[in-house]
Amino acid sequence: MKRHSRRYNEASKLIEPGKEYALEDAVTLLKKLPKAKFDESIEVSVRLGVDPRHADQVVRGTVALPHGIGKSVRVLVMCKSNKENEAREAGADHVGFEEYLKKINEGWFDFDVIIATPDVMGELGKLGKTLGPRGLMPNPKSGTVTQDVGQAVKEVKAGKIEFRVDKSGILHVNIGKSSFNETQLTENIRSFIDTVARLKPASAKGQYFRSITVSSTMGPGIHLDRNVALSETK
Repeated sequence: MKRHSRRYNEASKLIEPGKEYALEDAVTLLKKLPKAKFDESIEVSVRLGVDPRHADQVVRGTVALPHGIGKSVRVLVMCKSNKENEAREAGADHVGFEEYLKKINEGWFDFDVIIATPDVMGELGKLGKTLGPRGLMPNPKSGTVTQDVGQAVKEVKAGKIEFRVDKSGILHVNIGKSSFNETQLTENIRSFIDTVARLKPASAKGQYFRSITVSSTMGPGIHLDRNVALSETK
């Protein structure tokens, strides 16, 4: 049986069992919980009423969080020489192609996001078994395969995140830091939920949002009132 820390147990006592909180109330409570000794990430988990085994029910997308996620995102741009200056000027951390194919093959992963131009995807696609399981393979639907690498880099650096439902029908994303104020956290969560709501597959039947939970890295989850959360995004 998993044992929790004293801080976790103290935080759990402040959360009413079985209660679903309004978004603002949940964030206010989250800020009041005992803090860890580091700036924890704030995470949102959404359980959806979809069956990811069917391609038309795979919920995936991107959202530009209004206040970012509170950390520096390391961006690797895979492109030919004619796009390298554009990528560097936009703030990419690593830019190139063949040398990075070799480095990734050798086990190098000192980056968080790959942005690639379409003309390199044939070669980069060969690393699918390496990049795919880590969620690092660029994809046109997420805006990470594009000719406009400069704009893509700026968006990622400004707080654009990518998400995809897992095989259990759950979305799990980082939407900020515990040092964010209540307004920043609330607006980031609203932006994410609103985006997920707009991506509801036409083939999904029954209740779309099964549960929404917000938590810090080391803390217990706080359940959101799904109806309130959705009404606030309209």
